[in-house]
Amino acid sequence: MKIMLCLLLTALFATAAAPVCAQETVQIKIADKITGEAIPGATLTTTEGQSFVANDKGEIQLSSAIAAFKVSGIGYAAKSFQQWPAQTLILLEPQAANMQQVIVTANRQMQQRIAAPIAISTISAATISETKATTIDQLVNKTPGVFMVNLGNELHMMSIRQPMGTKGLYLYLEDGIPIRTTGIFNHNALLEINMTAVKNIEIIRGPSSSMYGAEAIGGAINFITRSAPATPSARISLQGNNTGYRRAELSTGASFGKLNLSFNGYFAQNKNGVLERSDFHKWTGTLRADYRISENTKLITSITALDYYSDMRGGLDSATFWNKDYSTPQTFTWRKVNALRFKTQLNHQWKNGSSSSIALIYRDNTVAQNPSYRIKDDYKRISGKWKGDKSLAHGEINDNSFNSYAFVATHQQQFFGGKLNTTSGISADLSPSTYDAYYIRINQDSISRRYLSFTERKDSLLSNYFTGINNGAAFTQLEYRITENLRLIGGLRFDVFRLAFRNHLPAEAFSGSPNTTETYKRFTPKAGITWQPFKGIGFYANYSEGFIAPQVTELFTGVKVPDLKPQTFFNYEAGGWISLWHDKIYADWSIYHLRGTNEIISVRFDDGSSGNVNAGKTKHQGIEYGISFRPTREWMFRFSGASSKHQFVEYAERKDLIYDGKTMNGAPAFVGNAELQYKPNWLPGFRIGAEWQHNDGYWMDPQNTVRDHGFNLVNLRAGYEWKGAEIWCNVINIFDNYYSVYSNKSSFGYAYTVGDPQNINIGIAYTLTRKKK
Repeated sequence: MKIMLCLLLTALFATAAAPVCAQETVQIKIADKITGEAIPGATLTTTEGQSFVANDKGEIQLSSAIAAFKVSGIGYAAKSFQQWPAQTLILLEPQAANMQQVIVTANRQMQQRIAAPIAISTISAATISETKATTIDQLVNKTPGVFMVNLGNELHMMSIRQPMGTKGLYLYLEDGIPIRTTGIFNHNALLEINMTAVKNIEIIRGPSSSMYGAEAIGGAINFITRSAPATPSARISLQGNNTGYRRAELSTGASFGKLNLSFNGYFAQNKNGVLERSDFHKWTGTLRADYRISENTKLITSITALDYYSDMRGGLDSATFWNKDYSTPQTFTWRKVNALRFKTQLNHQWKNGSSSSIALIYRDNTVAQNPSYRIKDDYKRISGKWKGDKSLAHGEINDNSFNSYAFVATHQQQFFGGKLNTTSGISADLSPSTYDAYYIRINQDSISRRYLSFTERKDSLLSNYFTGINNGAAFTQLEYRITENLRLIGGLRFDVFRLAFRNHLPAEAFSGSPNTTETYKRFTPKAGITWQPFKGIGFYANYSEGFIAPQVTELFTGVKVPDLKPQTFFNYEAGGWISLWHDKIYADWSIYHLRGTNEIISVRFDDGSSGNVNAGKTKHQGIEYGISFRPTREWMFRFSGASSKHQFVEYAERKDLIYDGKTMNGAPAFVGNAELQYKPNWLPGFRIGAEWQHNDGYWMDPQNTVRDHGFNLVNLRAGYEWKGAEIWCNVINIFDNYYSVYSNKSSFGYAYTVGDPQNINIGIAYTLTRKKK
């Protein structure tokens, strides 16, 4: 906290002290209307047909003012001027989704959407600004085929081409770098993202292991951060709702010649909400410095810190849920997260059009918890009879920590006059990790079944081990342009993943595996094609593979002898896009077939014990589709949906419990999101919109015996912006539906996770921008 306070004061001082330089020539600066960032490559075109391209600072210098001209940029609405503007800062508004979007996640380099043979969606800076999301799911759930489960207090699960769940099937990136190291996946990892610092979000659906490595199976989500605005500015916002949520944000930045400096951060908390045990607080801040060493070389350095605490509600049993009760049997469960991420990256543009970058990364991460999901009643059904003490339960307190020392080096090269473009690189990640857990004895009310208190037994260690996690990789991706509208893409990555396990407990302990070293090696290929036969219409197809090395906890926690192989996935997909009436209508779609093999599942052995084995095969197939329609500048309609089927192919927990051919639990057949927005010309700066979120019913258990009915939610958002001031009101769950955002049934009973009740969020913000003379 002290470190980030110093960084904040430095950033504020820098903004206040930013110098205003005198202009020696006639100059304009072109920037994004939402983020204030410069738009390199923007074009000024005169009525005589002359064109001038903005430099990396978004600047265009002219020998004299001109009468009439047009300013445009890829992905932005063009602006026309009939005379030289009084203000030399020109702000361009990002357009709705279209084929001209620039993306960076597909091959780690900037490219147009039409060049990538994958299912990829972008959540723009405009969408982020207008949504005023308090949780990330309110943004990513607008994407076809994506449903992020909001478990409350920024805790979550994910579903992208997979059922809702906690498995490590997704890769979360920040500027192309994983926010956590491979092998220690945490399904709540996105709470570590600083959303105030995010400019836009790119989501790849389907395996991306050929470029990013393990865990990028269901998809990869890349959060692209802001740089400093084109002119010195500071923005502060305050918001809160009727259920105890409060939030304050600060964004500030300035330029000092070759140095651009920015700070973005927020503090959020929830106290005394409608849901029992829903208190939390989060403080996070990001300081970023961009330094231009030369015209072609830039050094980007950023540091993000996080301090997070949350109560853990846990799930409700069926009786409590159907009584529409917002209480919980938990009284003391919690989670704490402290994280620090540091990255410095050197980018260089060579004279022949190629480019290179090298990034150095450091991570320091600790997740400590007294988890609700580890609490087990002593009184339970055994062989058809209820046995045990009703007043006792058992749990644990654990701590999983790691440090990372990593680097990623990439190089992009063009051959044959730009027909062949290659992106290659190497990476290494050294991440020592520790895991400790000790037993707690819990007192339980035998009537209400409420957990009252617990006794710590720090001498009763369940797990106490160290793991040296080492991951080295080399990758390459080639794009060959047969014609301007036909491209072939191929990629290959080789990973070596090594786990050096050292146990500090004897063999009879809960985690009693002997010291060992496990090594996994894997080639992951990818091949694809993009074809644009006509202007505004395009198609793509690809084949890709993905793999997941066993997670550290799967290999060693509660295990006597580790013996697991990587899980592998094989993906076949095709899709396309169409843009009509000058981008008034834009639609895209994708069809996929994904097979999983060697999946790790927990099975019960003949002696009554349980363990993890590679015994699962699954099949996932579906179609994802999205459409946006802007008949006028005032109206916008958007719809995204996914129809899918997720099946067990070979899956057996024990000899008499086989799921072959069953539908996977937690897998709605249809998920949809739609939005209608109105921005009246007669009241510039005002917006109002309604959003609908639908989840079909789904099986709560793998035996397919009990179904959850799904849910429908309607959200209403309105806001008004005038000069530097903004006010908004978001009504989430406007009809105050009582529903379960995720439900499951297991041998321990039913568990329902109650969704947030109706909440009315009101916010105000003000942006102060220093105007150039």
